[in-house]
Amino acid sequence: MATYDFVFEGLGLEDWCEAGGDGAAPMSMDALMAQSSGEEAAPSLWDLPFPSMDALNEACAAFPQSRNVTLGLENGFLAVKDSISVVLDPITQPLSWMLDGALYAILNTPWWIVIPLILAVVWMVSKSWQLLGFVALSIGGLAFIDYYSYAMQTLAIIMVCAFLCVLLGVPIGIAMSRSDRLRAGTIPILDMLQTLPPFVYLIPLIFLFSVTEPKLYGIAIILYAIVPVIRLTDLGIRMVDESVIEAAEAFGMTDRQKLYGVQIPLALPNIMAGVNQTIMMSLAMVVIASLVSAPGLGVLVLRGINNLELGVGLVSGLGIVLLAVILDRTTKAALDRINAAQKG
Repeated sequence: MATYDFVFEGLGLEDWCEAGGDGAAPMSMDALMAQSSGEEAAPSLWDLPFPSMDALNEACAAFPQSRNVTLGLENGFLAVKDSISVVLDPITQPLSWMLDGALYAILNTPWWIVIPLILAVVWMVSKSWQLLGFVALSIGGLAFIDYYSYAMQTLAIIMVCAFLCVLLGVPIGIAMSRSDRLRAGTIPILDMLQTLPPFVYLIPLIFLFSVTEPKLYGIAIILYAIVPVIRLTDLGIRMVDESVIEAAEAFGMTDRQKLYGVQIPLALPNIMAGVNQTIMMSLAMVVIASLVSAPGLGVLVLRGINNLELGVGLVSGLGIVLLAVILDRTTKAALDRINAAQKG
């Protein structure tokens, strides 16, 4: 006799349960030993199992098991996969083109053009000789140990994905700041994206796209990294002083003029902080995305784990740290200059 037989007996469902006898769950070891010894397994109140699906299935074979839930979800997804792919493929194909183009451009341009170009961008953003020297030494060191191409692949992927995150995230954040209803509907989605484990992003995408397509890892990186720039754009615009908005309205500014002339400039420090966090999260995800063919330093980290090559894993990990420090310091230097300009 199963623990929860009384539930189905009380509801008068014995016939329904007996009709589903073929789908019964495997008998537990305790129940099997009790049956072989002629005794019934009667757990005490202390050992009473929770009335889960599997526990109820032991009492009634017609009651579904927990595996039916996951199997039903999988079958449902597979049933609509082709329809979803027909819609998503043309929409996401430009992402593959952008990633392929960025990788091709950075790998086929001579190093003596790429490295000075990176240094010029760092100098224009930061105006800091110390940061410029650190970037030059870091990239030169990676190139000296033949990790230049891997580092540039990682950098190209981050730049494309971070650019798209900003391009999509800032307008979404602005729209959220102007509509409480939209914000209330978007916040749960952002919470889900922010708390979902990184590996989970890859599961549905693997079924939707080919592993050889760059958009597979590109979409995973964008979904994982877009949250900070949306949240901080919304927060920055909402934090603009109401008295400043009232003064702009007194001067007869339209909503568009207030947005571009007052709100966005004052919210720019928050927006740039969101951009910084988005870039950092893109770098974190690009390593995990190496599991689904994303090129770059993440491939070397994965090789070090799979082949137990300690040196390869440590050096490539150090390269990722250097890229993270370069991107973090550069964006923070840009943020400091914006703050200084606003205070001045």
